[in-house]
Amino acid sequence: MGLFTRDIKTMNDLFVHQLQDIYYAEKQLVRALPKMADKATDGQLKQGFLTHLDETKSHVKRLEQVFQMQGATPKAVDCPAIDGIIQEADEVAGEVADKTVLDAALINAAQAAEHYEITRYGSLIAWAKQLGRNDCASVLQKTLDEEKATDQKLTKMAESKVNLRAAS
Repeated sequence: MGLFTRDIKTMNDLFVHQLQDIYYAEKQLVRALPKMADKATDGQLKQGFLTHLDETKSHVKRLEQVFQMQGATPKAVDCPAIDGIIQEADEVAGEVADKTVLDAALINAAQAAEHYEITRYGSLIAWAKQLGRNDCASVLQKTLDEEKATDQKLTKMAESKVNLRAAS
């Protein structure tokens, strides 16, 4: 089902479709984060990826909870955006010989994923509230808060040391 097909007739349909989209994205990130951690050479970055992997597994469970609250079966629909972000990260990581530059590239890739998720969760929360589903919105808000915190940690790590090492 494409985003703007006849299968989406109501705001609720759109909400469930975007739940399916982010559910797919989170499951893909559960697979990608261990690979990113393996490639990272900075110990703090490596640990950050592993910590976020645990959070991401919780995000999947929260999404399953929201599906249940909506009376919908948890189902993933292909998300070309997250597939592209992950593919680009793999390609760039494969082209970087200098390990300090690789860490900067990994942070960039991780932030691309975080920004995608922040966008999706922000919309889902707004739609849930519009649909009178503050219960769903509050569950999704926990994940949005964690995604924003991860993005801030990545920025701090990049600006305080990783980018400096990569540039020298």
